[in-house]
Amino acid sequence: MRTSTPRLNLRVIEKSDYPELAALMDLVFHDVGGSWPRMTIMDLIHQFPDGQICIEDDGKIIGAALTIKVDYNRFSLPHVYTDIINENNVIQHQPSGDALYGLDVFVHPDYRGLRLGRRLYEARKELCRNDNLKAILAGGRIPGYHKHASSMKVTEYIEKVKRRELHDPILSFQLSNDFDVKRIMRHYLPEDDSSCGYATLLEWDNFFYEEDIDSVHDIDKTLIRIGIVQWQMRAVRSVDDLIDQAEFFVSSLSNYKADFALFPEFFNAPLMGLRREQNSVEAIRFLASFTEVIKQRFAELAITYNINIIAGSMPELRDGMLYNVSYLLHRDGTIDEQDKIHITPHEKRDWVIDGGNQVKVFDTDAGRVGILICYDSEFPELGRMLAEQNVQIIFVPFWTDTKNGYQRVRLCAQARAIENECYVAIGGSVGNLPRVDNVDIQYAQSAVFSPSDIYFPHDATIAEASPNTEMIIFADVDLDKLKQLNTEGSVTNLRHRRLDLYGGFTQPK
Repeated sequence: MRTSTPRLNLRVIEKSDYPELAALMDLVFHDVGGSWPRMTIMDLIHQFPDGQICIEDDGKIIGAALTIKVDYNRFSLPHVYTDIINENNVIQHQPSGDALYGLDVFVHPDYRGLRLGRRLYEARKELCRNDNLKAILAGGRIPGYHKHASSMKVTEYIEKVKRRELHDPILSFQLSNDFDVKRIMRHYLPEDDSSCGYATLLEWDNFFYEEDIDSVHDIDKTLIRIGIVQWQMRAVRSVDDLIDQAEFFVSSLSNYKADFALFPEFFNAPLMGLRREQNSVEAIRFLASFTEVIKQRFAELAITYNINIIAGSMPELRDGMLYNVSYLLHRDGTIDEQDKIHITPHEKRDWVIDGGNQVKVFDTDAGRVGILICYDSEFPELGRMLAEQNVQIIFVPFWTDTKNGYQRVRLCAQARAIENECYVAIGGSVGNLPRVDNVDIQYAQSAVFSPSDIYFPHDATIAEASPNTEMIIFADVDLDKLKQLNTEGSVTNLRHRRLDLYGGFTQPK
C-alpha cells in the first residue's frame, strides 16, 4: 500500500533486497514470467552494481531499473531477448561495453502517476553521461499491439503511438523519455503475446559522448571565454599608432584568459584621416592599402598573446574589386577570412564595395565559429547556413551610426542565437571621426547572446557593454549546453525544421 505522503529515496540495489525486488517483479510482470531467479539478480549486482537502481518509499522498494553494458555496434542491430539473457538466465553483461542496455524498469502499481519511471530513466541517463557511454539501448515491448494486430501492421501501430493517436503502456512512456525507435525486432520475446512477439529497438543518444583520447591536449574545450573590444574611434598618426591601441586591448583580454578577441567592423577607419582631400571612393581604397600589413600584425598578436582574434573587418582589393573582409587570426598562426555577403546601400553607393559569395564555418581550438559582418546578421538564411555546418559561436563585427541601426543588428543577432541554437557575440565602435568622410559618428552596445531556454540567462543576454563607452567585456559560454538544448530543450528549433517544406540552405559537397 502507498503511504499518504511518500518519502522517496533513490539508491543502488543491494543483495539483501532480492526478496522485496522479486515480489515487485512478480506483481508487475505476471504476464511474462514474473521475477528473475536470485542467481540472475545477484550476478547483476556483482558485475555492474552502479547499473542496478531502485526507489524506496520509507524503506520499501517501489520501483527499480536494471541495466547492463553492451557493445553498441552489436546491439544497435536487431537481436532477441535471449541475446541479453540466455536460456539459463545468465546476463550477457560486457564490462568493456560502450553503451548501456536497459533490461527493465518497473514501478509498483500503487505508485504510478508520480513519474517515478522518469526518475529512474534520468538516473540511467546520468550514469550514461558519467561513464562516457555512447547511448542507452533497449528492447521495448509493445503490449498494446495485440488489440490492434488484426486491423493494422505493427509499423502502423508504432506510427499511431508516435502521433499519440494510440497509447501503448511501454512505448508511449519510452517516447516521452526522449527515446527514438530505431528498428522493429521480430520474435524478440516470443512468449510476449501482448506484443505478438514484436519489440522496438529504442535508443537514447548521449550527445556528450567523446571518443577515447590519447592525450589531455586532444580534449575539446567546452567552456569558452569571449572578449569583445568596444572600440573608440579616434584620430591616429600612423599604422603603428593604431596597432598600439589594438595591442593594449589584446593584451588585456589575454591577461583574463580570453579565447577570442572581437574587434568591430572597419575598426581601422581612422587611417583614412591620414590623407586629406580625398573623395569617399579614394579614401576607402587608400584604407585598403593598409589591410595586408594590419592583418599580418594582428596574426603576430594572436600568437604572442595566445588568443584567437576576429579582426573586425577591413577593405580588401582583389582583382580590381573591393570587398569588406573579416579576418580570423588563430593563435596557432593560421589565418581565415570571411567576406561580407550583403553590402549596404551606403557601402555600394559611396565606396563601391562588392559582396562575397560564400559563408563558412571555421574550426578553432575553442569551438566551431562563423562570422557575419554587420548587415549580414539581418539575413536569417546566412545564420541557418552556418547552423547546418554545426556552428557554435557566431561573431558579428558591426558599425552603426544610429541607435536604429544598432537595434537592427542587436535584435537580429538575438534571433540568430535562438533559431540556430548557438551563441552570438556582437562588437561595435563608438565615438566619432569628424575629419573622415562617411564615418563621422558611431553608436554601439556590444553584447553576447545565448539561446533562450532554461540552461541560459533569463533574458538570453550573457554580457553587454555600457552604450557608447570604450571598454572591454567578457562572457563565458558553455558549448555543452548547446548539445543539451538540441536534445532536451523546451523547444528544439533545429530538430523541428520542416525540411520537407523548405529544405536546407547549404549545398551538398
